[in-house]
Amino acid sequence: MKNHPYSKIIGLFIGPLLFTVLHFFPIENLTENANYVIASALWMVTWWITEAVSISVTALLPLLLFPLFKVMPIADVGSNYGSPIVFLFFGGFVLALALEKVNLHKRIALSIIKRTGTTPNKVILGFMIATGFMSMWISNTASTVVMLPIAMSVIQLLINDKDGFTKKDKNFAVSVMMGIAFAANAGGIATVIGTPPNSILIGLLENQYNIEISFVKWMAFGLPFSIILIAIIYFIMVTWLFPNKGLTFITTQDFIDIELNKLGKITKKEKHVLIIFGITVFLWIFRTVINSIIPNLELSDTLISMFGALALFTVPFKLKTGDFILQWQDTNKLAWGILILFGGGLALANGMQSSGIIDIVAKSISESQISIMLMATVLITLMLFMTELMSNVALTAVLAPVVAGIAIGLNIPILYLLIPVTIASSCAFMLPMATPPNAIVFASGYIKVSEMARTGIILNIISVVLLIALFKFILPLIF
Repeated sequence: MKNHPYSKIIGLFIGPLLFTVLHFFPIENLTENANYVIASALWMVTWWITEAVSISVTALLPLLLFPLFKVMPIADVGSNYGSPIVFLFFGGFVLALALEKVNLHKRIALSIIKRTGTTPNKVILGFMIATGFMSMWISNTASTVVMLPIAMSVIQLLINDKDGFTKKDKNFAVSVMMGIAFAANAGGIATVIGTPPNSILIGLLENQYNIEISFVKWMAFGLPFSIILIAIIYFIMVTWLFPNKGLTFITTQDFIDIELNKLGKITKKEKHVLIIFGITVFLWIFRTVINSIIPNLELSDTLISMFGALALFTVPFKLKTGDFILQWQDTNKLAWGILILFGGGLALANGMQSSGIIDIVAKSISESQISIMLMATVLITLMLFMTELMSNVALTAVLAPVVAGIAIGLNIPILYLLIPVTIASSCAFMLPMATPPNAIVFASGYIKVSEMARTGIILNIISVVLLIALFKFILPLIF
């Protein structure tokens, strides 16, 4: 049995120790509740950074600490774990489960790759488009896991050809592997359900500030940003860092056709899932139009998400045999821990708001002479590089409420600052441990840490520039 890493052992004790120190030596000029919220946040951040215990278990701490130290009643804390945003993402998870169960996600991915072409650069582009598209609807981890074996098989074609595994072959392998991981990270930015930090932000805005961002409104800036970022990643890799000019292989199309043939013709179950998925996305996109026509309907993104989820459990595929697409046991694969993590993040944000911490941050910033552009740049850069080392969901849960207070202090709409900072948490390209997609493709053996770091630092800097442009020019036009 492997020894438990010392960092986790140390973190296990440092977290409660920090809480205890603040309990007996509170910060002056802060209320008792504010001190307990900060102490709780320090405990949670320590466990999140060191991963002393599961990050989802850490997210349960507010349920114990806030009622115990009279910060909030347990009913108020618990309501965060049952927030509508939690169920919005639950519905998204269920839709993803169905896509994966009937193998529809693989068929979609292969069909996209087939249509982009068979030259090396077009194959790389096909993999990136397919991965990015899937990550808009299912987890970036699942997207990467689906694409990896297909990519490995294509690379094997190069290894087995007459000239062996040349420098150009190696560049292709690195590009396609990192392209998959980075497109998975960037693709999730496009939709509300694409990546957990997006939903953390939506929940904070609705719970604390009564601000609603619809599915379509998010896509108005999220989708173009995602497309631009994926395009930049592609061109930087294939034209600058890992060019494969002159590389040819003629069997790729055959391989893609073989993989599609293995799936056979689209099945009735796939069509069933596709119809429910299509209706759900249609309702998300046209919700505001439908609500304007039928005002009493009052559709929300969460209601639509739950409609899609329940339909997959309750609309029979075969009525006579009682055959449904999903059974409850399928939810064993559902990321329940992430849903708890949402609740913990919202509870922490609620604690910061109710204890006056956000007001203190806002007041401090308003009394300072800090430039708005400088503050935005610092916060975006801080979030982006910190997420290389820590869970982006946990980081968003901690920083988003503080960033909201800073925006209030700077006297700018909180959306202008919160959205770029939140998106920054999905732009981790430097290290294998930064995101599951990075780790998955690194494990393939085709990428060195130095190659990922060199590519990642360039993409991180470009991402900061894009996010500053989003903050300065795009969001003011949308909101």
